[in-house]
Amino acid sequence: MANNEVYSWRLDTALKEALERAARADNTSVADLLRMIAPDWLASNSASGEDAESQLRLRNQALCCAGTIRGGDPDRAEQASSRVRAALEARRAR
Repeated sequence: MANNEVYSWRLDTALKEALERAARADNTSVADLLRMIAPDWLASNSASGEDAESQLRLRNQALCCAGTIRGGDPDRAEQASSRVRAALEARRAR
């Protein structure tokens, strides 16, 4: 597998030093150490079947509500800014 993606983030000094010490102790680089650590962490923290079932149940409940709001105006989205502008002007005119 080619390593062609770069990811950068800020760490506190203590964590960075701990990673560097662990990499030296393992005779590897911090990048290689992280490449070894990340898959193990992801495997142990990935969604279990129960979480997947819970997410599917939530998704199905949300889909029951999707598309239920009907306004009868298929062009409402395209006209939203002009309608809001007109409503604000009408409010200011009072």
